[in-house]
Amino acid sequence: SCKGSTMEVVLLHGLLLLLPLAILLLYRYNATFRYFCKVAFFNCWILAMATLLSPFAALRGRSVENMKLLRAAILPLKYFYGIKMQVQGSEHLNIKEPYVIVCNHQASLDLVGMAEIIPDHCVPIVKKELLYLGTVGWACWLSGMIFINRHKREDAINVISQTARTMRRENLRVLIFPEGTRNQEKSMLPFKRGAFHLAVQAQVPIFPVVISPYWNFFSSKDKKFTSGTCTIRVLPKVETWGLSPKDVPELTETVRQAMADVLTEMSANHCGD
Repeated sequence: SCKGSTMEVVLLHGLLLLLPLAILLLYRYNATFRYFCKVAFFNCWILAMATLLSPFAALRGRSVENMKLLRAAILPLKYFYGIKMQVQGSEHLNIKEPYVIVCNHQASLDLVGMAEIIPDHCVPIVKKELLYLGTVGWACWLSGMIFINRHKREDAINVISQTARTMRRENLRVLIFPEGTRNQEKSMLPFKRGAFHLAVQAQVPIFPVVISPYWNFFSSKDKKFTSGTCTIRVLPKVETWGLSPKDVPELTETVRQAMADVLTEMSANHCGD
């Protein structure tokens, strides 16, 4: 029996040695396995960074300045994944006043694009559910992110008018994904009007931002995640000066159309890559 247990130990060690090899081989030759590894690494990185940075952010208290820490934590991800970011038109954002940035929303990967372009003194408006993601929620709260309850209209309207006042008072910029949910299709979803109500209430300009489709290197549907190039285009500002709430539906449609046209053009270019 002593011999038997020694055999078992040897076998177990052998298996344990084979395991990393099996994982490496799977990673090398199986695209789906590689996709899940990369997505898991992405989420673990965000969680680890939030956990590491939150105590430092907490020293300052809840402040938009903490967004700089988050941004610095997210920026290296593009190097790990071999994603080249090309930004066009970022000079548009170099104005001193507050403004609203609206951006199309494809996947969690948008975080990497957001880190690339988000200017100083700018916070995203995010869904309230993020608050409950442990240290990630805490890091978001400490960074001054604005949480919105998408299921309670009354709540959402209140948040919008509070934010409009804060923007004017504290010279704050706000970033919103008006599609409201992730979308990897070739066309944009209808826009929710919150961002446009906000810009009109605060009487600040809107900067539409379009992130090119990821499908060359990333697709959650096809479980694909390789390296690739992503283009981010900042469009010229859309003024809201003098507009009132009744102009919001038309404003929303105009901005959505401008972004959809750019996305179509980018998609055509990317198919040719």
